[in-house]
Order: sequence, then structure tokens, then C-alpha cells
Amino acid sequence: MDGDEKGLRARLVSVGVDLVLSEGQSAVSLREIARRAGVSHGAPRRYFPTHVDLLSAIAREGFADLTARVEETMRDVDPDPRTRLTVLARTYLDFAAAHRGMFELMFRHDLLDSGRLRLRETSLPLFDVLADLVAQVRRPTDAPAPVLAGALWANLHGIAQLWAWGSLPLATGATEDDTLLRAALDAHLGPNPT
Repeated sequence: MDGDEKGLRARLVSVGVDLVLSEGQSAVSLREIARRAGVSHGAPRRYFPTHVDLLSAIAREGFADLTARVEETMRDVDPDPRTRLTVLARTYLDFAAAHRGMFELMFRHDLLDSGRLRLRETSLPLFDVLADLVAQVRRPTDAPAPVLAGALWANLHGIAQLWAWGSLPLATGATEDDTLLRAALDAHLGPNPT
């Protein structure tokens, strides 16, 4: 692929990212991206033969963005694993709240399971960070670290989704999700010793 082709592919993905962020994943189509990128409606098919290929490329950008945010926020954080877990979880919830369409797209099983653009391999390193931190704070009687990290992740993901839908504030009376974040960490890891 020469420079012009790489540039067009990158522009199509960028337009797709903007579309997901502004209008959600349901607005994404090859035709709409072509229109917004100012190219023929058939041009995206050279790079993205299927809709799943295009959505996978966009989701990959979402994972790159989330990973960069996690790395940035954890760069200067106290090395205490519980503190680092809290920061990682807060970053995850903040990303979900600020980027609803992208957050929903990134975790679509059909995309992750498709094998397109090695999307699963793009998402797993972030889970590995979570699992490593959980391994450092788990109690000997807890489930294995990857299982416990999976349960914590599912809880955080549920908080993000249910908060966005308004269900958690309605059910709990909470006015901010920090209380739920702390409760999730305590439920999975035991009370914070500090």
C-alpha cells in the first residue's frame, strides 16, 4: 500500500471514528463514511471489504485511545496496586461516559470474535494490566486473578452501561458513580486497608 492509499485508509477510519463518537455505531456505513470523506461510495471497499472490517478498524482506534488514556493516567500514580486499580477503573468509567458510541462498539462480541484486524489481540493487553494488578491485591482465598479480574471488569462495564441508561442513579439514589466504583472494588478485592 503506497502513501496515498495509507492516507485514504487512515482518513476513512478517522471519519468513521468521528461518526461513531458523534452519532453512535448505528450511523456507521461504508456509504456514509465515503460521503463524509469526499470519495466515491465504492472507495472504502478497497480497504474494508465488509462492514465488520470497517467497524473493527474503528473499534481498534477506540482501544488504542482507551489504552493511551490508561497509560497516561497511571504514569504518575502511586505504585500501590489498589491505587492503580482505582485509577484504571476510573479511567474506564470516564471513557465510557465520554465516548458512549465508541465504548459500545469496542465490546461487540461479533467484532471481537471475527478475528478482523486482530481486534481481540488489541483489547487483551489492557485486560492483562487489570489482571496483573488484581493478582497483586487478591486474597489467597479469592478466585484466580484472571477470573477475579474478569468479574471486576464485568462489574465496571455494568456500572458504565447502567449509569449511562440512568438505571443505577434511579435504583441507588447515587448522584455520582464513585460510590459504585468503590463498592465494586471492595466487593471483589475486600475493603481497602487504608
